[in-house]
Amino acid sequence: MSREGKQKSPDNISGEEPLKLENQLCFPLYAAARKVTGAYTPYLKPLGITYTQYLVFLVLWEQDGIPVGALGQALHLDTGTLTPLLKKMEAAGFLTRQRRKDDERSVEIRLTEKGRALKEKARDIPGKIGACFTGALSGEDAAALYRILYQILKD
Repeated sequence: MSREGKQKSPDNISGEEPLKLENQLCFPLYAAARKVTGAYTPYLKPLGITYTQYLVFLVLWEQDGIPVGALGQALHLDTGTLTPLLKKMEAAGFLTRQRRKDDERSVEIRLTEKGRALKEKARDIPGKIGACFTGALSGEDAAALYRILYQILKD
């Protein structure tokens, strides 16, 4: 929708004025992502972590002891972005980074006890975030958006 509340169709998004902000398909995606990320702040700040660190935890809580490359692939982040983030998390005592003995080029990430303990403190966050957006999206719309976003990520 444009700022005036008129819904745009894919034909007129790139129409006569392709450089208008409201005609950019990427802008509402960017702005919505920032809004969603911002919704996490009141829940993550007391835990002492950022949204990106939370994403790292989600992967590691599911599969601890994975190489940095696999973590980056799961999060769609390159090692140049991931390495400083992991160093900060290691300094905070949440995880360890260790070269693999069988392949010294690969660094394995493991949660510490402190990192594993955070899982219980974060358990309610997904439900709280979901409640923030129940008025904005029906269950059907949320499922469609989820499918579309993952479709975009496949490319």
